[in-house]
Amino acid sequence: MSSWLIRVAFLTLMLGGGILIGTLTAPGDWYAQLSKPAFNPPNWIFGPVWTVLYVLIAMAGWRQFETDRSSTPMKLWWVQMSLNFLWPPTFFVLQLPWIAFVVIVALLIVIVMFIARVRSSDQVSALAFLPYFAWVAFATALNLTIAILN
Repeated sequence: MSSWLIRVAFLTLMLGGGILIGTLTAPGDWYAQLSKPAFNPPNWIFGPVWTVLYVLIAMAGWRQFETDRSSTPMKLWWVQMSLNFLWPPTFFVLQLPWIAFVVIVALLIVIVMFIARVRSSDQVSALAFLPYFAWVAFATALNLTIAILN
């Protein structure tokens, strides 16, 4: 498979998957009625932030795929993607903030493992995951606070 097809496939997977998950699990009345912390961002911020993050995640994914599709970093990439896509239905559809917290903590751990694993071999991918790490760390604190408040 050519390099550009791999890149398009990863972008399609991340952006298309993100749009699909976001559409199917959009926050509804349940979320609107929850008590939230003062640091809860406005809802409109999530779409733009996740769009940028999904492009960076896709880039790291295609870089690892092109390097060695059966490597440990590639396996970690698939795990983080699965956890990333699992969190919204757990939180918004099943309305289980404590279970969602377990999912997001696992996601945060896998992101750290991915960064640690690629930082010496692929600094671009490691750097691409830093904003993702920061956002998921913030989202973890937000998820925990919402779970405690409700």
